[in-house]
Amino acid sequence: MCLGIPGQIVEIIDADAMTGMINICGVKRVVNLSCVVPDEGDLSALPGRWALVHVGFAMSLIDEDEAQKTLQVLAELGELQEELSAMHNSVS
Repeated sequence: MCLGIPGQIVEIIDADAMTGMINICGVKRVVNLSCVVPDEGDLSALPGRWALVHVGFAMSLIDEDEAQKTLQVLAELGELQEELSAMHNSVS
């Protein structure tokens, strides 16, 4: 299963290489933006937009509401995993 993590594009690093800085929950990473380049090829329209990121590539653009909902679900899944681990450890 492939999982895209929402992140906000904060700046263009290299327009020729189509790379930009993305912020994922406070962690900044350089990612490839080639999959989300607007039709006119102008990367300057991307900072401030949200994207789903997978293995170093911004795979698709999403709106901020969808990004926040996805981040919330991922946080809840993490909490559920912690509770399941705690339950498993208490039985052992």
